[in-house]
Amino acid sequence: MKFIKSKAFVTGGAGFIGSNIVDRLLSLGHSVVVYDNFSTGQTNFLDNAKKNINLTIINGDLLNQNLLNSSIVDCNIVYHMAANADIRGGLEKPYYDIEQNTIATFNLLESMRKNNIKRIIFASSAAALGEPEIFPTPELSPTPVQTSLYGASKMACEGLISSYCEGYGFEGYVFRFVSLLGSRYQHGHVFDFVKQLKENPNKLKVLGDGSQRKSYMHISDCIDAIFIAAEQKRTALKSKHNYEVYHLGFPAYIKLSDSIDFICDQMKLKPELAFSGGDRGWIGDNPFVFLDVSKAQEQGWRPKYDIEFSIRETVDWLNKNDWIFSTRT
Repeated sequence: MKFIKSKAFVTGGAGFIGSNIVDRLLSLGHSVVVYDNFSTGQTNFLDNAKKNINLTIINGDLLNQNLLNSSIVDCNIVYHMAANADIRGGLEKPYYDIEQNTIATFNLLESMRKNNIKRIIFASSAAALGEPEIFPTPELSPTPVQTSLYGASKMACEGLISSYCEGYGFEGYVFRFVSLLGSRYQHGHVFDFVKQLKENPNKLKVLGDGSQRKSYMHISDCIDAIFIAAEQKRTALKSKHNYEVYHLGFPAYIKLSDSIDFICDQMKLKPELAFSGGDRGWIGDNPFVFLDVSKAQEQGWRPKYDIEFSIRETVDWLNKNDWIFSTRT
């Protein structure tokens, strides 16, 4: 199926994932409406996009139903990338994940329904799987006990989207990502470690014991997979419930200690490492994340960048854009 030019509504369009989605959509000739409350999104992530006459930017919150309803008019596809992604801080503000993720998604689905918009692409997370027992973890693995409020809220979003696909004839795509890396990255262990090392190049504090095993993926590989399944092939149209779930990640994993080695080598530093101990950094930190991505590969997708390249490129981007550290506390 060929690309059809559309008017896309991108929530969280000024964020790491969202702004990269916006660039890809505009490069393909689509019109784009960015809807972002700029709580974590960065206006300069959209600097190149702003040069395109097909871009509209709206400073809005998904909890503002009236503004949402009026902003989404005339769009025909939604890329829902907005979310609170702070897994570690979830227990300090337990309502925040439900509000910013689940309720916000419900509001968006209702705006879509009222405006007769049927297509949605949703950024879920490997965290929605809790701590699975099958590795690599396929899409149809049993959903275990949830271990974070963030993961629980994302799985609730998935349930809402699939229900709207069944009840209202939506065409839905859910992509469960591992942690993404690349340009505009502003949240996660590489960010935290580079920030620490810029402040004190002689010592690095590490949550856990360094044995955590994780898969990562380059942002451009992630977007490639999304566009193959949800734009080029539109696989949900052939599924029983007009709904498809894809796991996305590089088909390998590394230990956190290996990632630290890559980061320190790229920064040409040899700091003393201070481990907090234990097999995880915080409550909700899954000590092993490794997704089965064969379903996406069956659609013809192949990642171009391995984990080491993605980490090193991210370190370089952070070093060249150290203003980003002042935007996150």
